[in-house]
Amino acid sequence: MTGFHARPLTRPTPLRGSNGVAFGPDGRLYVAQFLAGEISAVDLATGDVEVVVPAGGPVQAPDDLAFGTDGSMYLTDLVPGRVWRRHPDGTFTLVTDRVRLPNGITCIGDRLFVNEMIPGGRLLELGDGEPKVLAGELAMGNAMQLGPDGALYYPHMLTGEVFRIPPDGGTPELVATDVHEPVAVRFDLGGVLQVLSRGAAGIVTRIDLLGTGDRTLLTSGLTGLDNAAFDTENRMFVSSYAAGGITELHPDGRTREITPRGFAGPYGVTVDLGGTVHVADHYRITEPHDGDVTTTELLTFAHGIAADGDLLHLTAQYGQVRTYDRATREVRTRAEGLDQPLGIAVRADGTLLVAESGAGRVLAIDAEDTVSVLADGFGRPAGVAVDGEGPCYFSDEERGAVYRLDGETTTVLADDLGAPQGIAVVDGCLYVAETATGKLAAVDLATGAVRTAADLPASPGRTGELPALHAHGLPGVPRPFTGLATAPGNSLYAAAGGTVLHLTPAAAS
Repeated sequence: MTGFHARPLTRPTPLRGSNGVAFGPDGRLYVAQFLAGEISAVDLATGDVEVVVPAGGPVQAPDDLAFGTDGSMYLTDLVPGRVWRRHPDGTFTLVTDRVRLPNGITCIGDRLFVNEMIPGGRLLELGDGEPKVLAGELAMGNAMQLGPDGALYYPHMLTGEVFRIPPDGGTPELVATDVHEPVAVRFDLGGVLQVLSRGAAGIVTRIDLLGTGDRTLLTSGLTGLDNAAFDTENRMFVSSYAAGGITELHPDGRTREITPRGFAGPYGVTVDLGGTVHVADHYRITEPHDGDVTTTELLTFAHGIAADGDLLHLTAQYGQVRTYDRATREVRTRAEGLDQPLGIAVRADGTLLVAESGAGRVLAIDAEDTVSVLADGFGRPAGVAVDGEGPCYFSDEERGAVYRLDGETTTVLADDLGAPQGIAVVDGCLYVAETATGKLAAVDLATGAVRTAADLPASPGRTGELPALHAHGLPGVPRPFTGLATAPGNSLYAAAGGTVLHLTPAAAS
């Protein structure tokens, strides 16, 4: 590092946002990673992780997977709306592209079934011709499995219900109601139905369908459960869309970490007046503590973040600006329908400043939620910062520049930067995260001189062109964002490299 000492607050997880899981023919647990765009295999004995399908290939947004009798891996590619077959030799064949947000997938012998994670979705059997519709009007389907009675079980995420249907078709039968935020259904080796909750408490609802019919709840504390698989010893291994990693979940609620959980991103970072670090992590607001990541609130699509007393102001790349009150846990929508808002900052009078990346604008949102345009006609604004009661600053990653905005006057402070994103003002310097070069640049506000202040680790996962941000009216894959925040002692926090770095001046470290 140049000029700063960097200390990571957490260890990066090798499985960012773990989703669908299934045991492969080699005995390893295979994990689909929607945000990372990868498929990994986990050796449960050692915790070793191997990326078997890297990002950048034909599969763009893998969310669930299953294995056929010949060892082929079948994958749902959520955002593009495709289902793939990965043959044992590693080659890919497109099974279909005539589905909308395919998510849950399972094999029954040589037969392949998928469902659509949309309101009014379908449950389909895929073959050589047109998909066969087994059921319609699913209230967002997800992970499903064949039950011991020969029926196919699946959740309705929006209604808290579980249904079953014969694989050859028929009338869907309601199995359970009032299930807590169901995201996946699984059966253990004893035939007991396990319904995973996607909520903050990590609830698993167990229903003894073959015996007493009793329902019991297990609260694991694993935030954002996504999927599960049972091994030959009936051990349950679960994934988390929010925290990633793989965890063994015992019947009595004890957990054993197989691969570490951590950030799904991270994206934006901010520090409140008490010195607490808050991180926007796509599915949640988090705080890093003692090498771990704790969830403040599950709040989907949190990307930019700015602290303001008990308030946390957030942007979502899908068009929203919201304010979360830590005291009441209430969420207030400040603006919606924006075009990819990213960075956010707060003026002394409470006005929010937002970099509206997709529209090339910088916006102001006042206390009455009136939105006005401060600057327009730019490329792709990304980061925004304020300097006390003075001017505001913003970066433009498309034009490779940072600007000062004073009233209606916009001045170029520096250009020829490498895709600048997060920015922060500290002691007469504007610090800029150059994501294309992996550098932290320091711009002297008095002279305009630019120097490299530190090296920043590259964010893991995707590079190059990303899948669509929206698909079928639902959010797709967000663009990475390297956030910066000021902290006491002229230090900085940077969301980079799959963790948050505390950057302290070298003389003070």
